Amino acid sequence: MRLFSERNISRALVAVVIIAVFLAALTLTGVIGDKRAPAGEGTFAPVGASLKPVDFDDIPGWRSDAIDAALAPFLRSCARIAGLPDDAPVNPLEHLGDGAPAGFTLAGRASDWRSACVEGAKTFAQPYADENARASGARAFFQYYFRPIQLRQLSAPERGGESARIEAQGRYTGYFEPFYEASPYRTSVYSAPVYTRPADLITVDLGRFRPELAGQRIAGRVVDGVLDPYPDHAAINGGALAGRARVIAYMRPSDLLFLQIQGSGRIKLSDTELRLGYDGANGRPYTAIGRTLIDMGTLSKEAVSMQTIRDWLDRAPAAEARTVRESNESFVFFRVLDTLADPSLGPLGAQGVQLTPGRSLAVDPRYTPYGAPVFISIDGDPALRRTSIRRLMIAQDTGGAIKGAVRGDIFIGSGPRAGEVAGRLNETGEMFVLVPAPLAERLAKKPRWR
Repeated sequence: MRLFSERNISRALVAVVIIAVFLAALTLTGVIGDKRAPAGEGTFAPVGASLKPVDFDDIPGWRSDAIDAALAPFLRSCARIAGLPDDAPVNPLEHLGDGAPAGFTLAGRASDWRSACVEGAKTFAQPYADENARASGARAFFQYYFRPIQLRQLSAPERGGESARIEAQGRYTGYFEPFYEASPYRTSVYSAPVYTRPADLITVDLGRFRPELAGQRIAGRVVDGVLDPYPDHAAINGGALAGRARVIAYMRPSDLLFLQIQGSGRIKLSDTELRLGYDGANGRPYTAIGRTLIDMGTLSKEAVSMQTIRDWLDRAPAAEARTVRESNESFVFFRVLDTLADPSLGPLGAQGVQLTPGRSLAVDPRYTPYGAPVFISIDGDPALRRTSIRRLMIAQDTGGAIKGAVRGDIFIGSGPRAGEVAGRLNETGEMFVLVPAPLAERLAKKPRWR
């Protein structure tokens, strides 16, 4: 009972201690954000978003996409927004930048989305003569109820001497729902425990205390009345959670690492299959394993993919592979997803809706609200057998590596084939966020920004 009592006490303590704790957590433990090398000449850091209103005809590929495929996932997000009071902010994590005018928001209030959600359901249910007519009807719906804004990254020099810059191109990757073998018991092969969320894990939204920290969180546990950082990946592997968190199953260590990177997956036990979903993390900074291998000189930047990383881990001596895995201090906890409404869809995203292959997008919620239609425009390269991606998606998820105004992670689907595609997707492109028309009209009356 001590563990649960401590958790109840901690909730009361967090409001008292957090202001003193979060600065120390930021500067001493590096709990928030990715690790970054010391600032040097020519080094830029993201400081916010730059917004450029555009017309639909300015969006490359807008008229060629099968827009109707985005309607069903959009309506799933609408179901979440429908549960909010009219005056509730759709994106309480939003922080577009310190220079944003007061009241400037891309998410708006729940009332701003009501008409679009109601009419979207009618458009989806309406009978059409053929698929072309259905796509045209969906396109007309989005054009009437939304206005497009190109989202661009605003970056400032970490040292003086250069002007801030605006970047329209951002990085896009892919993720998927993997399948792995697992064991209900620890063995020499299946030695890595899949933990449920520990009862003493406390997650704090810093934006509730400082507006400029919206979208940033720390995690820890209360020790002697003080919120301490949670054990890192290496400490957890060393037994820091033994007896304090339930074990769902045991996996191969590298399989568990990739399950944590994807944030969800399916595991096959001897007599059953379990679907697992993200249920929190230890709050430590996420470090890409590919970056570790580049820094070691093991892989070149051009050669890094999920496949090459996995190949290196499988061939490396056990101790060396463990060191590389633990260079990512983040550790993810899971829960069993046994009540999903539609087993044919993907797992739950951060918005709490099931993900749709090819149409659900993970974003940085400081800039893009969950539920927003987002058009991605990525140029292909036929010489390299890379096809262009010009598609309307719905922002429904996020991830530890998804940081920045123009950064997206496309949910590809489930299984090995989806993993092959996701592992090799690493492209640059543009992002256009569709904003509800009533909100866009209010934004147009604000002072010009950026």
